[in-house]
Amino acid sequence: MPSDLFIPTAYTGSKQFEQQDVVTANASGFGAAADDYAERGIDLNEQLVMNKPATFFFRMNSDAMSGSGIEAGDILIVDRSIPLSNHKIIIAVVDGDIVVRRWEQINKDSCTLHADNKKYSTITVQSFNHYQCWGVVTCHIRLLDASLIAFNKK
Repeated sequence: MPSDLFIPTAYTGSKQFEQQDVVTANASGFGAAADDYAERGIDLNEQLVMNKPATFFFRMNSDAMSGSGIEAGDILIVDRSIPLSNHKIIIAVVDGDIVVRRWEQINKDSCTLHADNKKYSTITVQSFNHYQCWGVVTCHIRLLDASLIAFNKK
């Protein structure tokens, strides 16, 4: 993915430390040879959030985007800094209703919001509609086993 599509952020990760910064580090001289090859843990913020100040999480409540693999209960990662372009999935408010739809520009005064599920009709946004785009969906997270939600709350 070209890096010039995204606005950079000041967030540089949460795992920036040297061996000397770790309280239990070997302070008697040389570290273990395997320390050079040790991998640090995966930080999901580093992997999935491209611009931390402009990013928020949103839980999907409907099956309107099931054709794209987004199901009810999925967590959407939304970036407000990504510019709109045709066929991006967005979070929008149309006449007071929050919707997740695929955006398409018709002309300078109107656009359409398409659901990826045939049960839902296309929303045409005209100049008289109250419309606001909250951001572009960059990815979604799905818990594969719903019983893990209850396990995590113990």
